[in-house]
Amino acid sequence: MPGEAVVPGGHEIRDAGSFPLSGPAGPEGAMPGFAIPPTEPPLATAGPEGGDVSTSGGALRQIARVFIENKLAVIGLAVIIFMVLFCFVGPLLYHTNQVNAQAALQASSHNSVCPPCAPGAGHPLGTDPSGFDLLGRLMFGGKNSLIVGFVAAAAATLFGVVYGAVSGFIGGWVDALMMRFIDILLSIPQLFLLIVLAVIFHPSLHILIEVIAVVAWLVPGRLIRGETLTLRVREYVQAVRVMGGSRTRIVLRHIIPNTVGTIVVNATFQVADAILLLAALGFLGLGLPAPQTDWGAMLSNGVEYATGGYWWLIYPAGFCIVIVVVAFNFVGDALRDSLEVRLQQR
Repeated sequence: MPGEAVVPGGHEIRDAGSFPLSGPAGPEGAMPGFAIPPTEPPLATAGPEGGDVSTSGGALRQIARVFIENKLAVIGLAVIIFMVLFCFVGPLLYHTNQVNAQAALQASSHNSVCPPCAPGAGHPLGTDPSGFDLLGRLMFGGKNSLIVGFVAAAAATLFGVVYGAVSGFIGGWVDALMMRFIDILLSIPQLFLLIVLAVIFHPSLHILIEVIAVVAWLVPGRLIRGETLTLRVREYVQAVRVMGGSRTRIVLRHIIPNTVGTIVVNATFQVADAILLLAALGFLGLGLPAPQTDWGAMLSNGVEYATGGYWWLIYPAGFCIVIVVVAFNFVGDALRDSLEVRLQQR
């Protein structure tokens, strides 16, 4: 018949033009006489490699994983925890007199060469020139140093964040005026400004916290201002403006929370800087008044005996300052890498 062909085996095949456009479908949904090969499920595509970020496990788990991969940061965090326990819990287990100088001097003056006494029985690190047990003194002074570091850093970061966010969000002449004020303060050497403030005000624990915070808020203020200039033009901020959101709500609910990475990293470095500034003031004799002390004041007292071979008056305090400051810097570097998505290499 026309439109048909015979192939070996006796089967007839119609040409394409003789097929009906519609007709009863077979059990597989095809025309009779034609079998549709089964379709295979699509192969799963491999996830992106290299710098794309994996979101499995949540943001906190991802931050913790990146942080733990930095071995120096883990060591630094362990050092910070140890020093906090050493300074705050240690005095509860190792009881020494760190307040009454006369009693300490009488207790250590059993020997003609004391004080300062060399390390030995009863005094693992010896005593200082006033007769105070040096190991207990490290705990006592370290407690003050850490309190000043944490509280001054928190105060400076809080004020700097609010100041920078308001300046960057408002913009215009207000932003220019607020930034010129920061520039003027930054043009003055930080240590010089700190010394002037410490001389004007009578040194005490809360006064030193305020003085250090006054000179420390400038850096976070500039950092958050720069972040705010970028965030204020984002779509979600513009949407809140269109919906009638107030400036206060935008700054507190949308600008500052989105700068938390910069805030956390900078606050870590602020603690280290505050401890160093307190140590500098204590070394210059502008720190806490006796019988209070800090690591810088202990180092200053020990320098007078450096030529006499009294190593225990210098090395322990200096060692504590160095390891704590370096530990906070290691932790800050790791937090920066953990919170910065582009550096996670996932």
